[in-house]
Amino acid sequence: MTTQPLIIAAPRRIPVARLLRAIQKDPLMLLADLADTTTDVAHIRIANSDLFLLTSPDVAREALVTQHRSFIKGRPLQRARRVLGDGLLTSEGDLHLRQRRMIQPAFHRARVAAYGTMMAAYARRHIDQWQPDATLEVTEQMAILTMAIAGKALFDADVTADAQLVGTALSNIMASFHLMMHPFGDLLLRLPLPATLRLRQAEQQLDSVIERLIAERLSTGDHGDILSMLLFSADEQGQFMDAATIRDQALTLFLAGHETTANSLSWTWYLLARNPTVEAQMHAEIDALGGQLPTAADMARLPYTRAVLAESMRLYPPAWAIGRSAIQDTTIAGRHIPNGATVIVSPWLMHRDERLFPDAGSFNPSRWLTESPQHPKHAYMPFGAGPRMCIGESFAWMEGVLLLATIAQRWQLRLMPGYLATPQPSVTLRIRGGLPMVAEPRALNDAINTHISTH
Repeated sequence: MTTQPLIIAAPRRIPVARLLRAIQKDPLMLLADLADTTTDVAHIRIANSDLFLLTSPDVAREALVTQHRSFIKGRPLQRARRVLGDGLLTSEGDLHLRQRRMIQPAFHRARVAAYGTMMAAYARRHIDQWQPDATLEVTEQMAILTMAIAGKALFDADVTADAQLVGTALSNIMASFHLMMHPFGDLLLRLPLPATLRLRQAEQQLDSVIERLIAERLSTGDHGDILSMLLFSADEQGQFMDAATIRDQALTLFLAGHETTANSLSWTWYLLARNPTVEAQMHAEIDALGGQLPTAADMARLPYTRAVLAESMRLYPPAWAIGRSAIQDTTIAGRHIPNGATVIVSPWLMHRDERLFPDAGSFNPSRWLTESPQHPKHAYMPFGAGPRMCIGESFAWMEGVLLLATIAQRWQLRLMPGYLATPQPSVTLRIRGGLPMVAEPRALNDAINTHISTH
C-alpha cells in the first residue's frame, strides 16, 4: 500500500451518545465509518479525548513496532486485568519483558512440534464421538477440542470435565466486553449490573479451575509441561514467579490458548462450506496422507490447508482491533499523538482493503501459495505485531492445520439451509449465536476406513 500524501485535517468530532450506540450495535461498521480514505491516520475527537485510527501497514508498524515504548495496551485490556491479572496479555514494561523471557522456551520450535501428535490424537478422539448426519454446534465443538488440547499442553491435565464451566465463564467475559469498551467502563464495572455480576462469577469459576490445576501440579511435581515451567523455573536473576503471577499467566495462556484457535477453526469450516471448490482442493491434499493421523512432520505436505487457514484469518482475524494508549507525546506519520490518546490498529480493516489484497472480499487461499508475499509487510497481522505479538503463534498455526486435516479426513461439515454467519466482535471475533452444521462422513476407501477405525 502506498501511503497517501499527508493530509492533516481538523479532527472529526463524534458525540459520545452516537459512539456508544455504534459500539453496542456494530463495532466493525463503526471502524469502517471512522476510517478516512484520504489519509492513513484518522483523528477523531470524542468529548475531550483523542482517538487515532491507523489504516495502513506503515503506520501500524510505527505504533506496534518502532514506537511501541510510547504505548501501553488499550483501555479495554487494561480493564480486563480485573479477570486476567498481570498475565502476559495485560502486563506492561519490564514485567512483561521478564514474563515473556521466562515463557518463551515453552514455545520453542522443537517443543511445539512435539505437541503435534497429541493435537491430532485429541482431535481424532473428539470426532469419534460424532454421529453421521448429526447437527453440531461447531463453535462449541471447536472450543471443547481446543480447550482439551490447551489443558494437556499447558497443564498435562484432562480438562474436558471443566469444558462447560469454562465455556460459560468465557462467554460471560466476552458478553461484558462492551462495558470494557465503554468510555465510562471503569465506573460501570464497579456497579452491581447483571453483566458485571456475571463477570465476577466467571472470574471465580475460572480461578477455581486454575487453582485446582496448580495445586495438583505442586503435589505431583514437575511434569515437563508449561505449568511446571512456571512453577519450578527461575528467571535470569534467579527469581521464581510468585503465586499470583503464576495464576495470572496460567489463566491467560489457557484462555488465549484455545479461544482464538477455536474461533479461527469455526470461521474456516463456515467458509469451506460456502466455497466447495476450495473445500474439494483441501480434501484432495489431506486425502493424500492416506488416512494416517497427521503429525508435525506432515505440515510441509499441507500447504493448501495452511493457506485455507491463513485466508480464513484474513477475512475473520481473531484480533479484529488492536488498541493502544499513548503514555507520552509522540508522532506517527507526521501526526502528533498526545499523551493519553487512544490508537487503534484494525486488522479487520487492513485485511479487507482492496489496495492491499486484490479482490479482498473473496475467499481465495491460493493468494498464500506464491513464493513471495503479494502484500506489504504488516498488512496481515492475525497475531499482532512487534514485541506484543502472540507468543503462541507457531503453536496456533500447527494446531489449526493439524486439526483441520484430522477432522476433514473423517467428516465434511455442511451448513444448515439459509444460514448466514454474523461476526460478534468481542475480545476476539466470534460467530454470533454459534454455527450449526451437519456432519457428513467422508469415505476415502475401504483400506483407509479400516485403518481409521482401528487406530
